[in-house]
Amino acid sequence: MAISSTKTVPSTSATPEHVAIIMDGNGRWASQRFLPRTAGHAKGVQSVRRAVETCGNAGVRYLTLFAFSSENWRRPADEVSLLMRLFVQALEREVSRLQEQGVRLRVVGDLSPFEPKLQELITQAQDSTAQNDALHLTIAANYGGRWDILQATRRMLAAHPELVANPEQLDEQLLSNHLSMAWAPEPDLFIRTGGEQRISNFLIWQLAYTELFFTDCYWPDFGEQELRQAFDWYSTRERRFGRTSAQVHGTAKT
Repeated sequence: MAISSTKTVPSTSATPEHVAIIMDGNGRWASQRFLPRTAGHAKGVQSVRRAVETCGNAGVRYLTLFAFSSENWRRPADEVSLLMRLFVQALEREVSRLQEQGVRLRVVGDLSPFEPKLQELITQAQDSTAQNDALHLTIAANYGGRWDILQATRRMLAAHPELVANPEQLDEQLLSNHLSMAWAPEPDLFIRTGGEQRISNFLIWQLAYTELFFTDCYWPDFGEQELRQAFDWYSTRERRFGRTSAQVHGTAKT
């Protein structure tokens, strides 16, 4: 069960325990090469593979990738269709590789709009990797941070109907327990590729104290070197969680 960083001071190290990534810039990568946007998404799958391998080798325990937001349904129908096909193909081709690497796969989000075949593949992949513990890989698909908070509130009230009459009993931890990633620690490092500098409705509850790293590099070009540069940047950050630098370093006067 994850503990909120606004209530306690979590332990930290030079290597992030949990990395969350918005994989942005696939379409622009393709457009610059006079290719259809869908070619960029196909190329981006290779970067996912590199990120999984690099994080596993670096000692990262949790990797969360924003694959498809609840707002991405607004994109052209052919692009959405291609993204769904890529998701199916990735599940069909990559699960055996994840098994070999000891990676546990989870998919979070509202999966109900997905076609039955995709839902079945997701269930099979999650079940077949459930015992793995080397790296916990989470794919956020048809996910939105506001959706997550809303569904957590609904689940919490269903489990604790007494809160309606006694709202003072509601606290941060109780709600956190019902978030879609309640089993994972809050991200230490957030990365967004592609030059945009916003979190775009991704893990908006969990990113409260996360270090935010933005890069102009498009996701298809984001490899091991670029990811390790982000790790190096993270290692220089002083994570205070509301404290002073003197308190962090144990030099505060009493």
